[in-house]
Amino acid sequence: MPTDLSPVDDRLADALAAERTRQRETLSLIASENYASEAVLAAQGSVLTNKYAEGEPGDRYYAGCEHADEVERLARERARKLFGADHANVQPHSGTQANLAAYQALLDSGDRILSLEMSHGGHLSHGQPYTMVDEHFEVAHYGVDEATGRLDYDAVEARAAEVDPDLVVSGFSAYPRRVDWERMQGIAEAVDSYHVADIAHLTGLVAAGVHPSPVGVADLVTGSTHKTIRSGRGGMVLCGEDLAGPVDTAVMPGCQGGPLMHDVAGKAAGFAEALTPEFEAYARQVVDNAAALADRLQERGFDLVTGGTDVHFVLVDLRETHPDLTGERAEEALESVGLVANKQTVPGDDRPATVGSGLRIGTPAVTTRGFDAAATERLADAVADVLDSPDDDAVADAAAETVADLCERFPVYGDAAVASA
Repeated sequence: MPTDLSPVDDRLADALAAERTRQRETLSLIASENYASEAVLAAQGSVLTNKYAEGEPGDRYYAGCEHADEVERLARERARKLFGADHANVQPHSGTQANLAAYQALLDSGDRILSLEMSHGGHLSHGQPYTMVDEHFEVAHYGVDEATGRLDYDAVEARAAEVDPDLVVSGFSAYPRRVDWERMQGIAEAVDSYHVADIAHLTGLVAAGVHPSPVGVADLVTGSTHKTIRSGRGGMVLCGEDLAGPVDTAVMPGCQGGPLMHDVAGKAAGFAEALTPEFEAYARQVVDNAAALADRLQERGFDLVTGGTDVHFVLVDLRETHPDLTGERAEEALESVGLVANKQTVPGDDRPATVGSGLRIGTPAVTTRGFDAAATERLADAVADVLDSPDDDAVADAAAETVADLCERFPVYGDAAVASA
């Protein structure tokens, strides 16, 4: 079977080749990105892309699903083992689809959701304006303490008592500290509400045991499968047997049709890797590298939301130290030297999300490349140099040289994998 596109589609082949080069020659600091293994790439590029498999293993709407059934059973079994869950639905196309399925399983149209405000670290799929969630449900928000950047659980509890939600959402897109799942569950129970814990960013850390797990605490747990856990791109829902039926029905036909079976295969492959001792070591290094990044940036005079991190990224607040530097401009300056991060709003930000006053800088992808604390400190110095002098060509040239050296020392794929990816 041919794998080279160039004879039939030069433009597409050129774009993919250019993307391989970009990934090889830049450093991904986006907290929600990672590099899939060769096994995951092979599974996601497999012949399962040809197969429709609507329904559940052993109960499909189409014939010829016996091998697809085995793949999905593998993904489910491995997810249950990784997270200690009674039931796992691995069909959602994304973490957002997983959240939609959770709401569909637990709520009626017009019910009330309480979730973290987006500018304080929440996620679009938790009910931000202009989303389907906001259109179909009544959504209220809680925030972090703007002085500390941390969740004030007493304030969240008071907000829940005021709002009286039907569902409380915990788990966040840009909150650099551990979440007290038990406290969030208690807050939900106090107002007779369901609790959905979204571990989209934390799946790998939870699976490896380096972050507390909400499985068995929250009513439902949702997550992405391609961020810190490096599996096939998509989402999943974890729950007890009591909610298995509603969850499965909410996923299909509630939110989507046939699963992307090549992605489910990628999930099965990645979950197998996550069950190894090597993955636990990787996840611990991700957290250690984030701590090293935080320490060095603070040594260089940068303010971090919450003063540090417990997870896989830091959130830089530029307002006091670099008041004229927006998150958008900082992102552009870093990308120009091969450091790919993302702009971010910070608690109390006056700038819109498209501009932001902060940066979210993550360590999952560079840790996959093999970074240790020393390499991460070099990376932090390059970031700090560029942010301190975003318009200085000499500084940019020096930072670009550091990036090139780090990329060469820590390659993302071997030549064979790059050639066939």
